[in-house]
Amino acid sequence: MKRKLVAFILLCCAVSLGAKVNLPTLIGDHMILQQKAEVKLWGTASPKAEVRVTPSWNGQTTSCRADKDGNWLLTVTTPEAGYTPYEITFNDGEPVVVKNVLIGEVWLASGQSNMEMPLKGFGGGCVMDGVDDIIASADNKGVRMFTVPKNQTYEPLTNCGGSWNVASIETTPNFGATAYHFATSMSRALQVPVGIINSSYGGATVEGWINREILEGYPDISLNPDSIERLNPMHRPMLMYNAMLKPLQNYTIKGMIWYQGESNVGRHDTYAQRLADMVELWRKEWGLGELPFYFVEIAPYAYGGEQEEKAPYFREAQFKAQSLIPNSGMVSTNDLVEPYEKYNIHPRNKTKVGRRLSYLALNLTYGMKQIGCFGPCYKALEIEKNQAFVSFDHLEMGICRNYDLRGFEVAGEDRVFHPADNVWLRWQTNHVVISSAKVPHPVAVRYCFRDFQIGTMIGGNELPTIPFRTDDW
Repeated sequence: MKRKLVAFILLCCAVSLGAKVNLPTLIGDHMILQQKAEVKLWGTASPKAEVRVTPSWNGQTTSCRADKDGNWLLTVTTPEAGYTPYEITFNDGEPVVVKNVLIGEVWLASGQSNMEMPLKGFGGGCVMDGVDDIIASADNKGVRMFTVPKNQTYEPLTNCGGSWNVASIETTPNFGATAYHFATSMSRALQVPVGIINSSYGGATVEGWINREILEGYPDISLNPDSIERLNPMHRPMLMYNAMLKPLQNYTIKGMIWYQGESNVGRHDTYAQRLADMVELWRKEWGLGELPFYFVEIAPYAYGGEQEEKAPYFREAQFKAQSLIPNSGMVSTNDLVEPYEKYNIHPRNKTKVGRRLSYLALNLTYGMKQIGCFGPCYKALEIEKNQAFVSFDHLEMGICRNYDLRGFEVAGEDRVFHPADNVWLRWQTNHVVISSAKVPHPVAVRYCFRDFQIGTMIGGNELPTIPFRTDDW
């Protein structure tokens, strides 16, 4: 009789343990949920079990039933953003409580090492004012970050490691610096909490973040495991998408920021379309419409070897990608490097990169039109005798720097470019007038169209001129 009683108790315990709701790592203490949205919550439970979810902001219970494999998903309506911490109770016979949940704005950050680079920096590579920003983060409780652990898999995953962390001196050293400054700027402007899901992998190519079905249509990409294994792990296609992007797609976000491209330099002919393919894929799988996609132009850097002087063509492809990707925008980093960083692929100034991304979001996504978000962009070229007159778009506030304009080159019919020795601003029309004594009959102009060349022309909103060329040579 005692044996039967013990067996019965053990059976009851097993049923109880099996009934406990299991949540993905993305759904946990300290998370931020997108405000005023139908956000998805999901996990696993006993097959066919009823799962009940009750958020403390309204006390209303929403339920669903797990499928035969134990998977379940439901949606709850979130309130306006604020700093009141909430709890969410998940119950399938045994309650699981997620605590200290804030409601705010949630963005995905992704790319390669310049997005991954934390506030504490990399070995041999510092982040500007990183220590001071870590100290200041003690007062920045409105910013939280979920960092996806670096991983690769051949098949798509449904979960990943990681956890949500509140900004603090203990946690922010490991926060991605660009994403942190983006979130901090956004939180200050919107006066709401901002959460970042940072899924970045140093050295990753754009193909690493695209699924098998699309990659199979690229003639230069082999998905044979033997071919993939021969590649540098950073350059392997598909594997980051499967392990680090696919598990995130149920989480409701407002938009995406992207800092990647260094590993695709030399493949500018395919990059713009492949980036557009990636964004279209991500938007389709998130199912939230045409999510904003804001990205960073790669910084000046002396590549050398087979990639020497191919970076300017790659930046040109990045600029072109804006026309292929609806609801997108690019920020330039041409002015955010120092001369001594010529051979540093990780420039230290991540503060302004993150802030410039926030300018795009605040202006284009949140309607704060007072915040300028575009620097001068090449518009047209006119030739008068020995002078080239270049006009620009996005000059609502004019050109701020009207002397010592460096970075321009001019060429004649021989297609040989020479540094401009006379550059001046015709302020009445905002034309930049360019000439060189070595080019009596100019036909083309380039600006910072080199691997590493720092320009000095900035708009009245303090944003730099986008590198460009007027030729198609």
